[in-house]
Amino acid sequence: MYRITHYSYPRSASLFRGARSPWAGLESEIDRLFAATYAEAATPAAPRFPVDLYEDKDNVYVRAELPGIAREAINIEMVEDYLTLSATRKQGDESFSLQRSIAVPESVDAEKVSASLEHGVLTVTLPKREQAKPRKIAISVN
Repeated sequence: MYRITHYSYPRSASLFRGARSPWAGLESEIDRLFAATYAEAATPAAPRFPVDLYEDKDNVYVRAELPGIAREAINIEMVEDYLTLSATRKQGDESFSLQRSIAVPESVDAEKVSASLEHGVLTVTLPKREQAKPRKIAISVN
């Protein structure tokens, strides 16, 4: 058997006079958040694809799986500190475009960027500048 308990808090007119309730405006804030979400859903963004980012002491790597996309349909651009990967895949009469922009660390040498495509996996190699590479420092004995 369940028992319903209702708690009521005494409200004194002097306690709430001039003070704003912490719940005031909550409904309008929730409405604003939902309106923003619906507005974003109404304007679809360009489809994105997942990428893997990893690095070693000499390079930063960006890896993306792009099965069924020809090498000629992939475009790679480096503009300022952003690497943009875009691809177009055609299936019959339909064409699908994908795009992904990734912020690149300042330590990358943009002039030596290279890319390879093997078995539908695109790997972009971003070499680090010489001064950005870690180097071992010997400790001298005094």
